Amino acid sequence: MNEGRAMRLLIYVLLAAFSWWLAAGSVAAASRSVWTYHYDNLRTGWNNQETVLSATTFPANFGVLATVALDDQVDAQPLLAPALTIAGGVHDVLYVVTQNNSVYALDAQSGNILATTNLGPPVPAPFGCNNNGPNIGITSTPVIDLSLQRIYVMAYVNGASPQYQLHALSLTTLADAVPSITVAASHKLTNGFTFSFNATYQRQRPALLERGGVIYAGFGSFCDYQGNNSRGWVLGWRASNLAQLPNSQLDDTQATSPTSFFLSSVWMSGYGLAANGDNIFFSTGNSDCNWTVTPEQCPTASTYDGVTNIQESVISLSPSLASHDGVFTPSNVLEMDIDDADLGASGVLLLPTQPGGANLAAIVSKDGRLFLLDQTNLATAQDMQQLANGCWCGPTYYQRNDGVGRVVTAAGALQTWQIGTSPTPHWVAETTTNTIPASEQDPGFFTTVSSNGGAPGSAIIWAVGRPTATTGLTLYAFSAAPVNGALPLLYSAPAGQWPNLGGNANIVPMVANGRVYVGAYKTLTIFGPGGAPPAAAAPAAADAALALAPASRRVTGWLLAQSGAKLTLLTRNAGTVEVDATDALAQRRAAPSLVIGEPYTAFGPVGGDATFAATAITRAKPGVGAWPSDR
Repeated sequence: MNEGRAMRLLIYVLLAAFSWWLAAGSVAAASRSVWTYHYDNLRTGWNNQETVLSATTFPANFGVLATVALDDQVDAQPLLAPALTIAGGVHDVLYVVTQNNSVYALDAQSGNILATTNLGPPVPAPFGCNNNGPNIGITSTPVIDLSLQRIYVMAYVNGASPQYQLHALSLTTLADAVPSITVAASHKLTNGFTFSFNATYQRQRPALLERGGVIYAGFGSFCDYQGNNSRGWVLGWRASNLAQLPNSQLDDTQATSPTSFFLSSVWMSGYGLAANGDNIFFSTGNSDCNWTVTPEQCPTASTYDGVTNIQESVISLSPSLASHDGVFTPSNVLEMDIDDADLGASGVLLLPTQPGGANLAAIVSKDGRLFLLDQTNLATAQDMQQLANGCWCGPTYYQRNDGVGRVVTAAGALQTWQIGTSPTPHWVAETTTNTIPASEQDPGFFTTVSSNGGAPGSAIIWAVGRPTATTGLTLYAFSAAPVNGALPLLYSAPAGQWPNLGGNANIVPMVANGRVYVGAYKTLTIFGPGGAPPAAAAPAAADAALALAPASRRVTGWLLAQSGAKLTLLTRNAGTVEVDATDALAQRRAAPSLVIGEPYTAFGPVGGDATFAATAITRAKPGVGAWPSDR
């Protein structure tokens, strides 16, 4: 009798343990992976599998769960792979990369570091270009291949000359699964000359894309300096062995230019190259003219022809990189070049198929126009709306329980747009929310959306507000259900620092499995239910991290006068500094004709006389608080 009871008790315990094991396994299996930028190759930015966080039941105890110390600035979006065996256990693993060329594998719940590796020394601010940070290492968001158990990372490595190294790292060891490769490419120009990729002049900023077993990367320039040497590229490599595709995309193949200025860069403020079932989509920046070329030097007609130079455009590219299947270019392409109003400051959002079968795309330009495009016939915009601000940012897509497709734009104000499809596709303005204060950086910020499918009231719009001189980064959560034409604020709290105010914080909040992840300067913050109450907003970190070499100097001010290479700057303290831009002009690291009244930063060595000999001159941000300290 007692033995039988004991046996039944043992069986009960074993069954309970087995049931717990199954449940634990099912929870792990149900954890959402985030393997690419903005959740998918369409770049919707919509996690529609979020079952923990909901707008209607937003947790009162939502707060900071952990803050992880990192070794440098984070520009890339974190990624997530669930239920991996790593560091002696099974973990949902968060991957974070920094501008120091470091890759971190973190426990997604606790933030504990499970593994880390460094891929080589980063490159200090190339050509004096400071619109990322003091180091350029891993800028772009990597991509994860769960079937191969690899994460693909592009590192910018300093040496005898800068080089881009593409790595396929094991998800569990962070060791190279196959030998890394040094990025190289060549392409024929219109005169038959072979133009070679030169990593010294090219910046790899857009998030990596994997489609059909191929890893794709886009390249632009550093501050548009060296426009005579830099052109926009898209390159591809086989995910299995990093063998390069035989074809490459070069956006400007013209042999000559009226201004010796080529570019047509692929940069998109870090937004990712996008892909549907057929093609790859991306946007391009300026060519011919911009702030580094005088108006007198600009051609009377654009060199754009949609074939040999495709600036200020959205391009649909075959996966082999051999042909264009469509191009959209605004009609005022030359004026956009002159005004530096890049269409390519924003990425291309591909919308899921809409009612009636429409396959649409969206993009916002630097001059604040929201375009609605047809993926299958890019040539003419379906609709265009003028926004209040420009966009150094990118749109997001989601649906609520009514099944209507919506696009979120964040060109200053947070706005939502319904997608009308009858009688033709068009934008329908829905909400405008101005809760996020203006930044002293360039206009715009990035958003994502979480929801439990179309469950009523579950959708939340997340955003990270850029810093000002007195604030750090801020995480915001809004209910996606409007009230009186605006989106109700659910939560806001400090989310890290960003001392490099001269470089836009292109931060994408990543939401998965009840947690929100925000990368910043030397930190990764994890938010979720049961977290600590939000701390009081802290002043922005001092820019000591952006210190120059001991023998270097930097000064920012409004341009009072220019006579050839001689400039006079009015500093923030109402003093004046005389700047000799001879060397900066000779090295094509400054504009031949700057704009009186606009702010600029001059870099150079410490000199022995009153005149500052500049080796580079960059545009400064509009807000004085975003200017770097004078040294």
